[in-house]
Amino acid sequence: MTTVYHCMRFLVACLLAAFLFSSAALADSKSERTQMGTNITVSPGEETGDLTCFGCSIRIQGHVYGDVTAFAGSVTVEGTGQIDGDTTTFAGGARLDKGSKIGGDLAVFGGKLRRDPEASVVGEVSAFNGAGWIIAMVALPLMLLGALLAFVIWLIRRMTRPAVPAAA
Repeated sequence: MTTVYHCMRFLVACLLAAFLFSSAALADSKSERTQMGTNITVSPGEETGDLTCFGCSIRIQGHVYGDVTAFAGSVTVEGTGQIDGDTTTFAGGARLDKGSKIGGDLAVFGGKLRRDPEASVVGEVSAFNGAGWIIAMVALPLMLLGALLAFVIWLIRRMTRPAVPAAA
């Protein structure tokens, strides 16, 4: 099962890489950070905007004024770390230590949520633990696309069959 889990993490990271590169080029603020394969750390006293990470993890000890998103990686908010926006992880977990704050929603898909009782989340918390959610989010749409493609091929073949003359 772990091999399937790692393959799905890699697949999700690859599929979303195109979005990463297109949105990174359009970023407004220099304080926004986007990484692929290199962990992001926001040190104590440091302030930044949105954080996006593909195939890596995000560790926050300072203040993030925007949203935090990790694909195939985890998000850790330590000590007095604070996120003003939403936090989302796909194929990775989230850990909120004592005293940490999230001002928006927290969503964990395909990972584990570890939350100290004294950690604060202002918005909604959604945790879809396990690799089954990743499979459902990726495999089911691909299966539907495959079925649609098979139907189109069947229609084309049916329409292009040569006419058979009637027996006399």
